[in-house]
Amino acid sequence: MRATALRRTAVAATTVSLALLVTACGGGKEDSGDKGKDAPKTSASASAAPDAKALSAAELEKLIVEQADVPGYQVQKAKPTDVVPSSAVTTDKPACKPLADALSFIATGNPGASVQRKAIAEPKKDTASSPEDIAGALGAPVTAVTLGSYDGNGAQNAFASLKTAGTECAGGFTLNGGGEKTKISKVAPEAVTAGEEAVAFTVTTDMDGEPFISKVVAFRKGNTLASFSVISLAGKVKEFPKAVVDAQAAKLA
Repeated sequence: MRATALRRTAVAATTVSLALLVTACGGGKEDSGDKGKDAPKTSASASAAPDAKALSAAELEKLIVEQADVPGYQVQKAKPTDVVPSSAVTTDKPACKPLADALSFIATGNPGASVQRKAIAEPKKDTASSPEDIAGALGAPVTAVTLGSYDGNGAQNAFASLKTAGTECAGGFTLNGGGEKTKISKVAPEAVTAGEEAVAFTVTTDMDGEPFISKVVAFRKGNTLASFSVISLAGKVKEFPKAVVDAQAAKLA
């Protein structure tokens, strides 16, 4: 059945897809993020330099989007079970690993610290509770937001690797994570503007002939890299989470 195939695809599309969707309506107050260096930093928007120091997880917590920043979304702190180590996700093509990380709620490269949020689009409140409305609510896009901070030129290198992955993996690759092998059939570039440099992709996953469409966006501001992975249980994400991206860019400005 289509619903079964899409559900399996949603689980396999990234190692955190199921956790994101299952907990979309629940609270999340647990702390998350890697413990980074506590070196002082006056501004996350300063241009990255060879001697730049990564922000700590505590500093990043003050810069990542929160509920008040994104009207129309429910923003939650990621639970520990939502976040997996980078080593838990592999790809059949090494060049595709940065993209697999971005899809999987993982900060690309080697950040000194990272923190995560989930932003769930709220359904319209003025609609009737018809089966179609309920289905639409269940298919509300869920955006995984990850901030990573890096020493030196780490953020530039991480961004460059993600951009390269979009090109070299355009024809697809296999993602291994959570005990599942997922066939990404297509990675298509999209236009996006944010931070000092930005990149975006529409990612198509093929599971039993059913396409599962998700979106990935990333931008760099100084030595901080913000990445966004958007999925929906309905199986197709039609738009980028512009409101979430813009809100995050404003907090890093």
